[in-house]
This record gives sequence, C-alpha cells and structure tokens, in this order.
Amino acid sequence: MPELLLRGGRLVDPVAGVDQVRDVRIAEGLVASEEQASRVVEEIDCRGLVVAPGLVDLHTHLREPGFEHKETVETGSRAAAAGGYTAIAAMANTDPVTDNAGVVAEVRAAAARAGLCDVFPVGAITKGLGGETLAEMGEMVDAGVRLFSDDGNAVASARVLRNALTYAKAFPHEIVIADHCEEPTLVLGGQMNEGPVSYALGLAGRPAAAEEIAVARDIALARMTGGRLHVCHVSTARAVELLRSAKQEGLRVSAEATPHHLSLTDEELVAYDTNLKMNPPLRAAEDREALRRGVADGTLDAIATDHAPHAVEEKEAEFDRSLPGTIGLETALAVVLTDLVVPGVIDLLRAIELLSTRPARILGADEHGGPIDAGRLANLVVFDPDQAWTVEPPFWSKARNCAFLGRELQGRVRYTVLRGELTVAEGKATR
Repeated sequence: MPELLLRGGRLVDPVAGVDQVRDVRIAEGLVASEEQASRVVEEIDCRGLVVAPGLVDLHTHLREPGFEHKETVETGSRAAAAGGYTAIAAMANTDPVTDNAGVVAEVRAAAARAGLCDVFPVGAITKGLGGETLAEMGEMVDAGVRLFSDDGNAVASARVLRNALTYAKAFPHEIVIADHCEEPTLVLGGQMNEGPVSYALGLAGRPAAAEEIAVARDIALARMTGGRLHVCHVSTARAVELLRSAKQEGLRVSAEATPHHLSLTDEELVAYDTNLKMNPPLRAAEDREALRRGVADGTLDAIATDHAPHAVEEKEAEFDRSLPGTIGLETALAVVLTDLVVPGVIDLLRAIELLSTRPARILGADEHGGPIDAGRLANLVVFDPDQAWTVEPPFWSKARNCAFLGRELQGRVRYTVLRGELTVAEGKATR
C-alpha cells in the first residue's frame, strides 16, 4: 500500500479540538507520525483544502436487496465516497427486509465487493417492518448490528417500541433504537406539510403535530425504559423543543436533521416539483430556523442525508403519485457549507462534528469520525471549502431525484481516503 502525505491542509478534527494547518501522513492504512513514516510515495498538495475525518451517514437507503432498479450497494457506496463518506448506515426497508442475520451478511458482502466505503446494515425493529413482532434483534446484534430502525414506517404500537427499548438494554454493547416519528393516522393521503402553502396548492397535508405527538410519545417511552432512543429526520420546531427538554432531563436521546430540512421550506413546492416531495415533508420557515438553532446548540446531534433514490418513472409522475425522497450523499457536505457554515449558523468544526464525529459514535463506528491521530485508521475526507459548483446529472448514484438540482453550492470533495486508500481522487471515483 503506497504511503501518502497530505501536505499543508487545514486539519479540522472535532475530537481533538484541532483547526489548524498541518500535514497528515498515511502509511500501511494508518495515520502515521513523522517518526513512523519512512518514505513518501505520493504527495498531495492540500494547501487551501480542508482535511477532516471521513463523513459518516446515519441514514442511507441503499435499496439492495430487492430494489436494485433504484440503487445498489455498489452505486450507493460510490455516491457516498464521492460525497466524502467513509461509513454509511444502510436502512432496513429492503426486500427481503433486513430483519435477520442472513440479510445483514448479504448487505455486508456486497459492500465488501464494492470496497468504496464501510456499510453498517441497520436492523429492522419489527419483523417485515410490520410493527407487530420484534425482529431477531439478538442474532443481528451477534452479527454486529448496533442500530435498529423501521424507518419508512413509524413503530405505531407504543407497546412494541417499549419492548424494543427494554430489550436493547440487555446487550453488552450500546444498542440504539431509531424511530421514524410520525403518527400514521394523521398523515394518510398527505402530500406535503399541512399549512398555508398546502391549502393554496390544493394538496393534502401532513401536519407537524403528527411528528410532535410521536416524538413526545417516544421520549416518554425512553424515560420509562431507560432505553437508548434516536429520532430520525426531525423536521418541526416543536419536536426540537421536546428533544431539548429531554436532553436537559438527562434522557438517553439523540436526533438527526437532514440537509434538505435545514435548507429548504414548503414554499419551494409552488411549482409542484416532485424532487421536493419528502417524508417527512419540507416544513415552514420557522421550522427550518428551529432546526438550525438545534444543530447549533447541540440539541440535534447529527446531520443525516436520508438518501432515498428512486427510479425516474417513480419520481417523474403526478405529484400525488410520486414517491417521496431525495438523493443526498453527493450534496450533503456542500449544502451544509453553503447554508450553515458560510452564513455563520455553525462553524466548520461543528459541521464536521455533525457530519462525522457524532454520527460515528451513535452508529458505533469506532474506526470513523476521528481523532486523526497516529495509529488510527486513515478514514479521511479532503475538500475544497470554496469551490462553487452547480448540482446537475449525471450523479454517482444510480438515481437523479435530487432536491438541489440546478442549485449552485459551495464546497467540493477532492479526495476520500478509506483505510489509507484513495476511493476518490481529484473529485473522481478511483474504482
């Protein structure tokens, strides 16, 4: 394996609290000290670039097995590497559902063949995502799964979620139960955020209260059981307040927001653009501002993409028939830089913490998220924080349903390093 020297980059490492210009040496797949490095085979000029721990996504839909027409583990992993990710969590809503160790092994094997980023399969909370019977959590924990979610579906039964949170405490490793918080009876037929914009457009709404009721219930269950709860894709101001109170109370609760909820609002749906149809939906401007305050003050722990690829015909349909979701692995970093870092909502150290360090800890991906210390695996991203670019196809993802099509963003990944090997060089995948 060739040795690398990342010369003169701005090293941003939230774990060490470092933000300064510093060389980074890589040898035998590890970050190396000056004393350990013997010779430099390849030197990369990183002046003007940022060197940081590789990004980690808590919420990726890779679709394989079962929906390979949308995305595969290989194409999703390539999109992840292009976006600066070295680890991603693959959601369980596949076919068959990832509710047993066999499917976990299948996803892992596909990721190993691709060799582009580390893929951590997420186990389903309930069998077949049916919401009624707990999945084989024990065998999946034995297979290395640390995060469980029925994402795509809420766990509608409080009894079932209580059982999951309680059972998760029985294992020696921290097991996280991640819920898609939405009261299902309030969103039937809903196409977008319920409010003045939905009324004007004549579209059925999904009220913010549906999320808030579910978040309040889940927090109560976390308090009752002492279990470890993670709230997926928070989108409303009231949910942020509920989570802030839960954290002040000392409950074992974490939460994520998506780049699209931190950037966009329901007012942008006036053209009925199906690429902006989400679940949860884009909310009002006051919700977006509350989310931004939440990532700034630590109420929200991570920024997760909720990368949701669909085939062209599944998105380019009438609005009420189009499937919800956007791809996001290739744009997440740039959206965060453009809409949060440049305006001063958060600084770059906090951005990397939200995109890398904290999600790595929640996922149990100990080899990712920093610190960038000698002897640690070299899982890194190098990006140009100032490079402007316009979002347009083709993407590395198999899909093209992107909420930011046509948008000019600032910040572009130049190199991604996985265990010391370049998976992306000069902005292009190496394999």
